[in-house]
Amino acid sequence: MFQDPPDPGYDVPARIGDPLSKVFTPALVIDLDAFDRNLMRMKRFVAARGLRLRAHAKTHKSADIAKLQIESGGAVGICSQKVSEAEALVRAGITDVLVSNQIWGEARAARLARLAEHAKVQVCVDDPAQVAQISAAAVAAGVEIGLLVEIDCGARRCGVQPGSEAVTLARLVDASDGLRFNGLQAYQGSLQHIACAEERRVAARSAAKATKTTITALREAGLSCETIGGAGTGSFVLDADLGAVNELQCGSYIFMDADYDRVSEASGERPGGMENALFVLTEVMSRPVPGRAICDAGLKALAVDSGLPRIDVPGLRYTGASDEHGTIEDPEEKLALGNRLMLVPGHCDPTCNLHDFYIGVRDGRVETIWPVTARGKLF
Repeated sequence: MFQDPPDPGYDVPARIGDPLSKVFTPALVIDLDAFDRNLMRMKRFVAARGLRLRAHAKTHKSADIAKLQIESGGAVGICSQKVSEAEALVRAGITDVLVSNQIWGEARAARLARLAEHAKVQVCVDDPAQVAQISAAAVAAGVEIGLLVEIDCGARRCGVQPGSEAVTLARLVDASDGLRFNGLQAYQGSLQHIACAEERRVAARSAAKATKTTITALREAGLSCETIGGAGTGSFVLDADLGAVNELQCGSYIFMDADYDRVSEASGERPGGMENALFVLTEVMSRPVPGRAICDAGLKALAVDSGLPRIDVPGLRYTGASDEHGTIEDPEEKLALGNRLMLVPGHCDPTCNLHDFYIGVRDGRVETIWPVTARGKLF
């Protein structure tokens, strides 16, 4: 029988007020001071440029963080990547959400339409068949759904070709019952992690050119774009300067990760000056041989698709992960059993989806515990 509140280590890894030393590991930890600074950096940035921020919740999947981004961080709403993710966040009180992805299937379209009974809902399309399904669902539910026509501006993922193809699809949206043509989705995902500042600038210019060409073609066809959405954490400074988008869809800015350490502006700074705020707290559980330590954070605690986590302690290096173990190279024998380390994850988004809670820490103590509201909402 669990106690109320539950014992740490059963339902939750910590209690509010606990010192960091009492948090059960591995745990997903937010440095709240760094988090707050990132929140304010982006708020000031969009305000100074006259842009809108629609923060991407696929990064954190947390209703608590989304509310902070809207109430304190300058966001007009959020993005989600899946209908179920949007559902979880709307149920928790979010009232303005863009599913910045394509959806398919009558049942999924019906769920999106039901969601529009409780929140302002938008979704991206790149095919007439998607438009037909969403229109039918919106009419059946008696709601209006906003649509963004997605263009492929360089990522070679989703999206129609810029220019005339986008105009044709936008006309269909504009003529369809239950739908509203809201503008363009022009996100170039592949340029976010281009390490070289000049190469990233070239890719951003190409995306902006394709976007501006499409905006002009739409205007000539009598269609205006309320929203031109795009930009990510790696490109938002460039995209703002290039002037093609008016709504930024950054997600990782709130946390950052080790992979973004490679991405810098021409000045040498990270984009927007953002700093690491997300860590995986881990504990040394074994010292099997000299020069090697084993910690309790492996593949079930952090994502390694973009590289292994970083340890900000000279002489220590995380060198390998299995399900429940992380191998640390420790040639100077610095670590002992029970020593704790804060790992900077290689990729923040999928790391967050592995945990049930964020442990918010300030001045060495747990200040808040936030559920990962939409964890596992992949459909």
